[in-house]
Amino acid sequence: MRTASAHGPQVATCDLCDVYKNDESGQFRVLPPVFPSFGGVESFAGPAFTVKCFEDNSLVKAAVDSPGQGRVLVVDGGGSVRRALVGGNLAAAAARNGWAGVVVYGAVRDVAELRAAAVGIRALALMPLPTEKRNEGQSGVAVQLAGVTVRPGDWVYADADGVVVADRAIHPGA
Repeated sequence: MRTASAHGPQVATCDLCDVYKNDESGQFRVLPPVFPSFGGVESFAGPAFTVKCFEDNSLVKAAVDSPGQGRVLVVDGGGSVRRALVGGNLAAAAARNGWAGVVVYGAVRDVAELRAAAVGIRALALMPLPTEKRNEGQSGVAVQLAGVTVRPGDWVYADADGVVVADRAIHPGA
């Protein structure tokens, strides 16, 4: 697996947790350990761009087809693993358009193509069924991933140890 960060050196999630473990303000959040890595990049970080959709990846496709500018696409798929919200074509588009990573509270597919894409991909599970295209959902809204709120512009940090979210760009010495 490769490591990538569009914004300087990669910051280890364990180091961030060591510093912010007692944060009770809600400015630092840790996603539960239910988001394995499926992409070609293991570690990634960047500001969040959010999409909320349910078994319809129309807005996910629109996002990855636009300039990523080092951001992380955070998709609240309602935790459904009945349909895949991201597959090989969308992962390739995300890599081509400069997205640092994609975190999906739902399923993905085309695992060999996901691993070949130069982008981080985290999701709950694999599911070969594609979504329906109904052009439903919302983008740029606060989303929930396994009970953790992610807002547009929050910073997402992912590596082999997990995924954490902060209300701003942070580092262990902050």
